[in-house]
Amino acid sequence: MNESKKTSTISRRTVFGGVGAAGALAAVAAVLPKAEPASEVAAAPVAPAQEAEGYRLTAHIQRYYQTARV
Repeated sequence: MNESKKTSTISRRTVFGGVGAAGALAAVAAVLPKAEPASEVAAAPVAPAQEAEGYRLTAHIQRYYQTARV
């Protein structure tokens, strides 16, 4: 006889979990950089390749090696 009174099947914990997940997704979307259209990416100038200088043994590197000896 008490059919008019029904309880909700969604708990408070489920609601707050969903709200938290939605907030986290919104924060991530706000931080991510915007993607450029493909036409702008292809039109970007390409920087000339620089030659690598290689390893140089400088005074501060020699000091590091002296202090790192065991």
